[in-house]
Amino acid sequence: MRFDELDLEDAVLDGLYDMNFDETTPVQELTIPVILEGKDIIACAQTGTGKTAAYVLPVINELSKGCHPTDAVNAVIMAPTRELAQQIDQQIQGFTYFIPSVSAVAVYGGTDGIAWEQQKRGLEMGADIVIATPGRLLSHIKLGSVDLSKVSFFVLDEADRMLDMGFYDDIMQLPPYCQTIMFSATMPPKIRTLAKTILKDPEEVKIAISRPPESIMQTAYICYDPQKLKILQDLFTQSRPQRVIIFSSSKMKVKELASTLKRLKFNVAAMHSDLEQSQREEVMKE
Repeated sequence: MRFDELDLEDAVLDGLYDMNFDETTPVQELTIPVILEGKDIIACAQTGTGKTAAYVLPVINELSKGCHPTDAVNAVIMAPTRELAQQIDQQIQGFTYFIPSVSAVAVYGGTDGIAWEQQKRGLEMGADIVIATPGRLLSHIKLGSVDLSKVSFFVLDEADRMLDMGFYDDIMQLPPYCQTIMFSATMPPKIRTLAKTILKDPEEVKIAISRPPESIMQTAYICYDPQKLKILQDLFTQSRPQRVIIFSSSKMKVKELASTLKRLKFNVAAMHSDLEQSQREEVMKE
């Protein structure tokens, strides 16, 4: 389906055209019409399926009509990590390029006092869309920096990850009294319980988990911890790496591995919670 076949405003379509968005992904095709109808929805879709645009576009579309308060927060998008909050904010900036009346602010931790004040000012002035990690938004609420009484859209992105990270109680302190949109990569019992608690007669959308292309080799190496580095060296010797992400179980192991790979003359950067937010952002950009 093409985006211009959906019931979207011209200004929203102009932004999509400018960003070379023509065809919808399956999750966008199935969820955007439901959200435009004002229904609550729970969608099961993996990262990389276009789910951010699936909920951002209809929310922006409704806000662009000018029927919501101009001095109040109209939409809250909850994300489990600051990196995801930043990515969502960047996409919103692109989609609203031709809709200057719709504003957004990203609210997350790990920042300095200047960033805190910028976030606070954006909240107090009534940014249309607030993209936030749960803990930081609750901090602003407790300090009286934000009024959510006029919120019309409440979005939970990667809800399963937020529950895994222990944000259930935080989420329940933000009772949705509006249209609620929930996206989750998996649908465990805890997610269904949360959905029953905060969603009102929701539509349910499931996107089949796609298999990776045959060209992608998936391999598991059963080994002891001291053998891991040798396996990496052998893999990198067989094929010099161009773009590689290595996940490790702790920040200490991340630091050790990065140091070892640097000694082996690999161009490597570490990212972990001991870094300042600006350093983490620089690693992501590089």
